[in-house]
Amino acid sequence: MNTNPVDSTIKLKEQAHQHILFGTEVDEPSSGEQLLLSMYNSMQTSIFVVDVLEDGDFQYVALNPTHERWLGIKSEELRGKKPEEILTAVDAVKVRQHYNDCVRFGKTISYEQCLQFQGVTTWWNTTLTPLRDGNSRIYRLIGTSSNITATKQLVQAREIQAQGAGILAAIAQKIQESLDLDRILDQIAQDLRQCLNCDRILIYKIKSENNGTVVAESTVFPDIPLLGKSFRDPCLNGKYHQSQGRCCLEIIEDIYAARVKSCQREFLASMQVRANLVVPVNLHKDLWGLLIAQYCDEPHQWQQIEVDLVKQISTQLSVAIQQTKLQQQIKQLQTKLDSHKQEQKDQLHQSQKFQALVLHITEKIRDGLLPAEGERCNEKQILATVTQELANLFQLESCYIELYHPDYTCANVIHEYSTTKPTYKGLTKQIADLSEIYQPLLQKQNFHTIEIVPGWHPQLLVITQLACPIFDGQGMLGNLWLVRPTQQMFDEAEICLVKTLANHCAIAIRQARLDATTQARLQKLEQRENLTNTFLKKLSQKLRIPITSISLAAQTLESLLSPTSTLDEVVPQLLQILHSECGRESELINDLLTLTYLQAQPEPPTLISIDLQTWLPPIVESFHDLTSCQRQELNLIIEPGLPRLETDITELERIVTELLTHTCKYTPAGESITVSAQLTADAMQLSISNSGLEIPHDVRSRIFEPFYHISDKDPWKYSGTGLEMALVKQMIKHLGGSINVESGNGQTTFMIKFPASSILSSGKFR
Repeated sequence: MNTNPVDSTIKLKEQAHQHILFGTEVDEPSSGEQLLLSMYNSMQTSIFVVDVLEDGDFQYVALNPTHERWLGIKSEELRGKKPEEILTAVDAVKVRQHYNDCVRFGKTISYEQCLQFQGVTTWWNTTLTPLRDGNSRIYRLIGTSSNITATKQLVQAREIQAQGAGILAAIAQKIQESLDLDRILDQIAQDLRQCLNCDRILIYKIKSENNGTVVAESTVFPDIPLLGKSFRDPCLNGKYHQSQGRCCLEIIEDIYAARVKSCQREFLASMQVRANLVVPVNLHKDLWGLLIAQYCDEPHQWQQIEVDLVKQISTQLSVAIQQTKLQQQIKQLQTKLDSHKQEQKDQLHQSQKFQALVLHITEKIRDGLLPAEGERCNEKQILATVTQELANLFQLESCYIELYHPDYTCANVIHEYSTTKPTYKGLTKQIADLSEIYQPLLQKQNFHTIEIVPGWHPQLLVITQLACPIFDGQGMLGNLWLVRPTQQMFDEAEICLVKTLANHCAIAIRQARLDATTQARLQKLEQRENLTNTFLKKLSQKLRIPITSISLAAQTLESLLSPTSTLDEVVPQLLQILHSECGRESELINDLLTLTYLQAQPEPPTLISIDLQTWLPPIVESFHDLTSCQRQELNLIIEPGLPRLETDITELERIVTELLTHTCKYTPAGESITVSAQLTADAMQLSISNSGLEIPHDVRSRIFEPFYHISDKDPWKYSGTGLEMALVKQMIKHLGGSINVESGNGQTTFMIKFPASSILSSGKFR
């Protein structure tokens, strides 16, 4: 606080102030009046007198010597002036309010107030006492004031110190919690403005030598924002770069002071600034920006503690900027690391997709089967799969395969997969006309280029093409072409995959061509097999003729021998053996002929509609005597209401008879045999089962082999031809049915199923 530099020991003028205190001059003051005048002149308390004019306005009358010393204003200079002529506009409004309150209430009032005198901020504890005239009108105010500036400054310093410590702690906390520098700068500006109780705090970031931008602002004038604005300080160039490492301050208590440059005054006045405090913000040895505190309406005497606080905030601000930059660098490194990890993950995913595609193509080449078909793949089917898979994987516009002519004069596009209309399919390229392309390809080198699509287009069309040669140890076969509708080149991993698939294409082409050769050979073998079967068929027919002759000769011999003949008894026995063996040989030849006929693409069966409820019982009943003789129980179960069955009754009767004969042969005495017929969900089922016998799993698969017997101890193993069960299976297959054997829990069941196409609805006959 500045005071009038008048020494306190100066002898006060001895003058009479009775007109100031009493309103009139007196010749000889009374002792009481003399005491008042003495107190007025000698008291260390500041006293001032204000007249209350008739119109309610106020003007100053006088100051006592103490007040003159504090203010540096003579009483004669003050007399007759109004508050606006002595004080600032803001202070004048505050003072008038106190004067009006004293007059309105008509009693003594006390208050504290802060006033600016000649640019100096002072704090006063003031008491106003009204004086009344004979008509009880208040005509004058006597004010006494105590200068409490030192006390106030001490209190403010403590408050600023405490708040500053809180701000510094909050800044340190925010630096640890947040990486958002803008948020930290905004909070610093708000907290510092509240602590200093100033009008505006700016954080100004320098962009160039004498230019910068306001990056944070806290102000009491929201209608005049400066945040985000860039402006040029005419005195900035060189002002804050006086020396590296030394903090250069700018402290302006009033822009209208004589020492302020005109350019700086005009610049600050344009922003409505009256008092300005600027502290540089250094980052290492470089100037990052400025921390600015401003008063806009009135001058301000900057206290040292305020300057020190702004310096400390500037230091913390530098730490925050540095910390944020470090955190941002760490975040950028982390982002790069995450990006690198993602790239590796994408590469791994791409590699897995590539491996899956290669495996998929390899399986197709190995198996030679398409997923939706059961026939062998030809060359074009395998290559079509490759082009489609590549086009979908790389999002190609077109993918096609061309094969060379044997003399390498041209290349024919044999297949193309395109997302639009096919462009290259069926195209024949002359090698001589495109030597710049096919010369490297014929030397087993890739061809990779970016081209502009010829012709007129509304927009420029650019495509990327990649061709990988298809070859193996036997020579060049063709090329695998990929067309991408962008300028993006194929990377090394993609090219490696295409080369791998080109090699697989070479294998597929060679395999497909080998398969075609093999297929031709198989057709020849099949023709030979048909010829063999035909030969066996004719051979069986030829064998039947002599057997028939033998049988006729035996019958003739028998007829010549009369019952009264005296021939030895051996002749009848021989005749019996001759009959038996001829019959057995004939049966064998018939079975062989039938089996050969069924295996050599027989004619379709002769179908007749039958009712199992009436057709099946007589056949089963014919085995009643046999089962009774062998002490076996024979059962027949037919589901009521069965539909009619369309089949060849001759073959079906042979099937049922042979299965019953086989079952009776292997069923132990005392066990049961059951024949059943029923309708399942999708077939007509005939079942023949017996108890007391289980067939091992390895034997079940051989039951239907020619000349196979279940047990070597079969007492009837020499009976029959040994082809019965093989004939059963072939005849069931000829009728479009299937047979299955189940054995377990002491029971064996033969199940015959006829498809739904053989079942007739009610009333349907052939």
